[in-house]
Amino acid sequence: MRVIQFNQFGIEHLKTVEILQPEPKHNEALVKITAASLQYLDLMIVKGLLNPNLPLPHIPVSEGAGIIVKVGDGVTAWTKGDRVLIPFIQKWEAGKITSNTNSIRTGIQTPGLLSEYLIAPANTLVRAPNNLSDEEAASLSVSGLTAWTNLVTQAKIRAGQTILIQGSGGVSLFALQIANLFGVKIIVTTSSEEKVKRLKDLGAHEVINYKKHPEFSKEVKRLNNGQGVDITLDIAGQSTIEQSILSCKENAYIGLVGFLTGDEISIKLSTVIMNYIRLQGNSVGNSQDLTAFVNAIEINNFKPIIDKIYPVEEIQQAFNYLATGKAFGKIIVKM
Repeated sequence: MRVIQFNQFGIEHLKTVEILQPEPKHNEALVKITAASLQYLDLMIVKGLLNPNLPLPHIPVSEGAGIIVKVGDGVTAWTKGDRVLIPFIQKWEAGKITSNTNSIRTGIQTPGLLSEYLIAPANTLVRAPNNLSDEEAASLSVSGLTAWTNLVTQAKIRAGQTILIQGSGGVSLFALQIANLFGVKIIVTTSSEEKVKRLKDLGAHEVINYKKHPEFSKEVKRLNNGQGVDITLDIAGQSTIEQSILSCKENAYIGLVGFLTGDEISIKLSTVIMNYIRLQGNSVGNSQDLTAFVNAIEINNFKPIIDKIYPVEEIQQAFNYLATGKAFGKIIVKM
């Protein structure tokens, strides 16, 4: 089968090679990958920034969708032809994460989705939404699920609240769309005046250019009648965490989901403690959460925002575009 892998770190080293097609074992399924979704984590892996000791060669990318072509012994829930979403945290079916269920992540500890076929554990596969194409569904199991679990499972989002959404990447746009389902006030930050109208067209009530307002927390409160927000997801990490905290009201939820500008942070604990602010690290979610998200997608005819779709032959161009940080929505690779 055909795969895209790298023998040295760097986008320029992503190459197409032929390897043996695997066979599913007990409680496993063989999935033909139809579409993969790129994210910042994949870029860090390819560049060697996440794990410079990663065994090479390696097949990257941790998010995508496909069609089951064969199942191993003991699999009764799936049959050939079923459309599925590939789990990122492969052992995590439901409940809280444990050291055991957190041990295997697709595209990190195992081969990723830039492959014609992939072996996946049958018990954590989730059916793809009937209202989405494979390209649309490809971005749900990491980017979409991260937004869903933070807002719904963790923050318990409800009508009448205010949410601050930072930027226009994949997780951020999913958070905007999910927030719209719950009837909350939505404030979004961006660095681009060109994106203001697009964000408002998607349902943002207010948009702040953080280049003009580097202390964007002040503008957040000005636009929200002097009050902080109930929920925000901190995407950038080092450069934004202080403003995320200052943007919040008492008892607010801050989901720590990214570290685009660095993962070492300095915060004033007094502000967090005195205002009962909850800082929650959160990496994706379990299969039960993803199933609930799929149901919500179908009920509301929810459509993910896709920036560009690349054929797999243009994988280096796709990663180079991801590296620019200019995408508005997801970058998809059609396998």
